[in-house]
Amino acid sequence: MAPEKRPGRDPERDRLSRRLTRFAQVGAGLSGAAASMGVNALVAGPDAQVRNARVAREALGRLKGPLMKVAQIMATIPDLLPPEFAAEFAKLQAHAPAMGPAFVRRRMAAELGPEWRERFAEFDLGPAHAASLGQVHRARDLKGAALAVKLQYPDMQSAVESDLTQLRALLGMGRGLLTGIDAREAVEEIAARLREELDYGREARAMALFGAFFEGRDDIVAPRPRPDLSTGRLISMDWLDGEGLLALKAADQASRDRAARLLFEAWWSPLTHLGVIHGDPHLGNYSFAAGASRIHMLDFGCVRIFPPAFVGGVVRLFHAISAGDREAEAEAYRAWGFTALTKDLVEVLGLWARFIYGPLLDDRVRTVADGVAPGEYGRREAFAVKQALETKGPVTIPREFVFMDRAAIGLGAAFLHLGARHNWRALFEASLDGFAEESLAARQAEALAAVGLQG
Repeated sequence: MAPEKRPGRDPERDRLSRRLTRFAQVGAGLSGAAASMGVNALVAGPDAQVRNARVAREALGRLKGPLMKVAQIMATIPDLLPPEFAAEFAKLQAHAPAMGPAFVRRRMAAELGPEWRERFAEFDLGPAHAASLGQVHRARDLKGAALAVKLQYPDMQSAVESDLTQLRALLGMGRGLLTGIDAREAVEEIAARLREELDYGREARAMALFGAFFEGRDDIVAPRPRPDLSTGRLISMDWLDGEGLLALKAADQASRDRAARLLFEAWWSPLTHLGVIHGDPHLGNYSFAAGASRIHMLDFGCVRIFPPAFVGGVVRLFHAISAGDREAEAEAYRAWGFTALTKDLVEVLGLWARFIYGPLLDDRVRTVADGVAPGEYGRREAFAVKQALETKGPVTIPREFVFMDRAAIGLGAAFLHLGARHNWRALFEASLDGFAEESLAARQAEALAAVGLQG
């Protein structure tokens, strides 16, 4: 599943000059924001934090690129940011100005060679979708099969490395921003995942991993990658027609429940059987077809592979909370990577765990959270945990926890958008069918080796 080598010299290599240019641009933007926040601190007032959050969001919106994507990720990780900052960062739009036809032709030639157009029967130079790191084009191969061709913007490696260098400056733009939380490991986790998103060869292998896992099912579908039309910064795959999740909001209850069940299975089953998750909960990364009886998984740039011990801790925490066993609960947190746990910290972590696991502990048909808007899911609980950590912390957020937490909240918000009702405990226990912690490592290694993916 290795991507095809690009012909000739690599025009997108990480050049020092490009990194310095981006560094200066980002530095100027953040410095201006910091100055405005300093003024806000002088005048203080009850809305100072709101004004600071707005200043930070506006600065990031002007900068665009990878740093804006980082801020979006941070907004979806509960308890990492104060609610004012999380709310403002969530408003950031990932869409970037699309590359024009001439630019697309040059980029395609750089990836597939000067005769690239002869390798497609059709290729739409106008993007079907443009996002923060790249854009997608409709195409057809020489046999007429419909393709989605994802093309990375130029100089993304330089931009990412520059922006990651200044990520700590972003976190420090408001004093006391992360009181009670040591976010160093979380920052490293975000950096690692963002670098992975630039490797389209890895994304193709991750896509193949999910395709193999759900092989034989026609209700959960991953597109097939096309290695012959792909490189490290270009990936071609099946085009899967469907409608977005939000389009189902007006559907009947049975259709919405069916869509939620498929989404639940598509996320939980690979975790419990392979130790991997589809880590980006963005609603646009899924589509539905055949009356919501089939789900398409559309983006594999953020696939997180977990150590088997972490996955075992996820399952053991469910059983520990169900049984009210605090000692087993503490052991599960240690398996997740939390260290220096005191009784007080276990109590605080338990507040969050009981929220995340809440729908799984309730053996009845229900919504994920009654009376809660999708955009507010988890915000109140995260704020309560953060307040508790200010007196009982600090706590270091383990790397493995970051995207697990982010995806779980994203799933909950999706279920709320659908207004889905299920016995979530029954769905979770069904996802554990065949789960065996002692054999997970061997099963994971075999599955990853089959597609050439590194753990």
